[in-house]
Amino acid sequence: MSGAPFFELSGVSKAFGATEVLSGIELDLDEGEFLAIVGFSGSGKTTLISLMAGLLEPDAGEVRLQGERITGPGPDRGVVFQNYSLLPWLTVFGNVELGVRQVFRDWDAARRREHVLRYIDLVNLGPARDKRPAELSGGMRQRVSVARALAMDPKILLLDEPLSALDALTRATLQDEIERIWEKDRKTVVLITNDVDEAILLADRIVPLRPGPRASLGPDFRVPLARPRDRRAVNHDPAFKKLRNEITQYLVAEGRRASPNAQGVGLSLPDLEPADLRAPRSSSLAR
Repeated sequence: MSGAPFFELSGVSKAFGATEVLSGIELDLDEGEFLAIVGFSGSGKTTLISLMAGLLEPDAGEVRLQGERITGPGPDRGVVFQNYSLLPWLTVFGNVELGVRQVFRDWDAARRREHVLRYIDLVNLGPARDKRPAELSGGMRQRVSVARALAMDPKILLLDEPLSALDALTRATLQDEIERIWEKDRKTVVLITNDVDEAILLADRIVPLRPGPRASLGPDFRVPLARPRDRRAVNHDPAFKKLRNEITQYLVAEGRRASPNAQGVGLSLPDLEPADLRAPRSSSLAR
């Protein structure tokens, strides 16, 4: 299929019972592209990435990787979930090696060990390689998940809100790590997130997911910021502010259209109108 997109969803729909969660999803990705999909909680983002991973089968349409239809899970798609999905009785090394053993069955122990250690070092977990998940922080556990997915050498990396359960400082640190790793290997990446700023910091292109039921994808928003991106510099960049405002206004408008009483719960939007700290505090706030 000469000229076909590297990864594509064509007319994809998915229902659970009588509720059609996704309807008519159309999406193309180029090889090496970093795409972010943003949307409200409950809009169908996890269903969408599960279809990409082959964990769910669409009711209509097709998901294709390099022209081949996806009919189930496979090592050509690495998935990092929000909840880490680590085996608690295995060490950091053991959790990463587990995937490597499945994909590279003909490798000897020395080659497998060298490969595993390379990816553990890539996510800066070398000193913790013999620790078990219970001995790790949430951020360290998520690094193990990323190392495991990358060590399987997938063609595309699918990130299902991998940082949403982390505290703000750890989340910012891992955002920087994800960009650094992506710059090194240039894997094709799909990031599912509800954080607009995170999407702009990491992605080449951002696509909103309109609220469901019958959710569909909105227009493309290209990210014009040069790489590597420094979060401190980006926050003062007029292009960043303009893009953030455009995406935020689009999502808020779509949320109101879908549910007039919706308050944007479950979407991490930037504070576009900060409080005036010089203003006197009300008595109710002063108590």
